[in-house]
Amino acid sequence: MSSFIDPRNFYHDQRGLGPGSAVEPTASEVKQGYTAQAKNPPLKIRGLTLKNRVAASPMCMYSSQDGFATDFHLVHIGQLAMRGLGLTIMEGSGVSPEGRITPHCLGIWKDEHIEKLQQIVRFAPANKGAIGIQLAHAGRKSSTVAPWPDNVLGPSAVAFDDNLWIPKELSIDDIHRIQQDFALAAIRADKAGFDVIELHGAHGYLLHEFLSPISNKRTGKYDDTFDNRVRFVVETVRKVRQVWPEQKPLFVRLSMTDWVSPSDDIPTGGWTEEESVELAKILAKEGVDLVDCSTSGSSPKQQIPLSPGYQVRFATAIKQAAPDMLAGAVGLITNAKQANDIVEDEKADLVFLARALLRDPNFVLNGTAELGVFAQYPHQYERGRNKSILTFV
Repeated sequence: MSSFIDPRNFYHDQRGLGPGSAVEPTASEVKQGYTAQAKNPPLKIRGLTLKNRVAASPMCMYSSQDGFATDFHLVHIGQLAMRGLGLTIMEGSGVSPEGRITPHCLGIWKDEHIEKLQQIVRFAPANKGAIGIQLAHAGRKSSTVAPWPDNVLGPSAVAFDDNLWIPKELSIDDIHRIQQDFALAAIRADKAGFDVIELHGAHGYLLHEFLSPISNKRTGKYDDTFDNRVRFVVETVRKVRQVWPEQKPLFVRLSMTDWVSPSDDIPTGGWTEEESVELAKILAKEGVDLVDCSTSGSSPKQQIPLSPGYQVRFATAIKQAAPDMLAGAVGLITNAKQANDIVEDEKADLVFLARALLRDPNFVLNGTAELGVFAQYPHQYERGRNKSILTFV
């Protein structure tokens, strides 16, 4: 009778830091044209070493029930983790049920969510990749419906109350409760085994709503002066950092600008790049390790100058003005040379991909080959590296 073999053992005997890491080529591999040039090097953040500088951005999948991860998430995240990414971040997960974008969004507001997340988390280290989770509260953008056709309500399906989606100002007690929700979610993320937490402070969701003068019309302690608009984010970071282990990195995603200029309709204009840089300096002192630099989401009047890598410059601005803070770049980064140049030219410390990975989960493995670098493959996929050789083993 054969003894049980833990399937994770198949991944442990690997060169380098696992799939996606650049390794010294053998003599035969050098003859094939591969080089040992150190492109896409590892990145150490606190007690964590990322095997390369490419990460999967959190992407809403709208495939949960009551906030629970499913087998879909295991396969979706698992296949990204084994294809060579340095870091895979799970989608924005509601710290409270009412904080989800839709009823089909992932959640981490109760202990029962932990078990399935643990199963997913166990798979990533087997491939020597790190795994993170984004903690989120959608604020005035919450409680909508998922985008799939069978979830979209027709015009006559429900007679909505006209006041259903009118935002209500949070009381001070509400603010403290939500901040505690973030802290409790961080504790659950640690119990699940995640390596990284990212707080979602972008795209018009709750933390961003406090930052942007477009949405923050409060008076008092959290009013529309800069110091008070950043207060909610800073206090939330402080609460999370207190319970999140010291050796584990903490990221914050920011919309670096609302892309809204002052006008008759919006006299104040929106949240700006300069304000984001100042906030990054504050967050560095509060124990945040990296700002994930995105943009927009607060107003339909935003004017976004879309072009390849159009948001990279914001990561560069953080690196130049806040040397104690790492910066991640995201947005229309679509090929390996572009991603590699961003890192090599020190425009950002980490490159985040989203749709590019949905189109090509092998982005890292294929990209290293395009750059002429020999990267580790999963053992089970090694036979697929050289298209010119047919094997039947």
